[in-house]
Amino acid sequence: MAFTENLIQAVKETTVLEWIAVLTGITYVALAAYEKILCWFFGLISSVIYVYLCFTAQLYIETGLQLFYVIMSVYGWITWKTAVGSTLKIATRNAWFHIKILCLGLFLAFIIGFVFEQHTNQASAYLDASITVFSLVATFMTARKVLENWIYWIVVDFAAIFLYASRDLVLSALLYGIFTGMAIYALVQWTRQYHLQKNDPGHTDVIDSKSDFRA
Repeated sequence: MAFTENLIQAVKETTVLEWIAVLTGITYVALAAYEKILCWFFGLISSVIYVYLCFTAQLYIETGLQLFYVIMSVYGWITWKTAVGSTLKIATRNAWFHIKILCLGLFLAFIIGFVFEQHTNQASAYLDASITVFSLVATFMTARKVLENWIYWIVVDFAAIFLYASRDLVLSALLYGIFTGMAIYALVQWTRQYHLQKNDPGHTDVIDSKSDFRA
């Protein structure tokens, strides 16, 4: 009961700016699930606002991540719009590719977390660093329409619930709970679309661990 009352009070105290960031963030994921290019516009708005929110909450690594999201929103729009003169197709990567990404990502997260823990007042340094590193990977994969991006997002969003809750950004924590569910739905949606593409006679699958993130 006390938790519910505290949650309601926290939501009431949420700023208008955070509400806008939350709603535009939800819109971004919903549109991305259906491969709608307009998702990048809403992602841009949400990310710009979160740059400010994260900085004031002393989540400096997350602030850098949100700045990256701003850039990737522009990149994603351009990529989906041009797609080398055609519609960008959903692609996949093999297990060895993801093993390498996981190993490198965890190593980078440790280094970043260690540096920020030792030299700044960064909160939850290792958790924030891990979320940041794998969010970078997932965002780029989303822009290139790599199917497995949603698996990364499911894990990242779930971890972010605890990060934001620890800094009293309750509404944002709830947002990432919603994001987790939406990422699961988007994974199902993209998987269905991917199999439809495979049944297309003109479809060429892309599964190549040596091709970096190329679609």
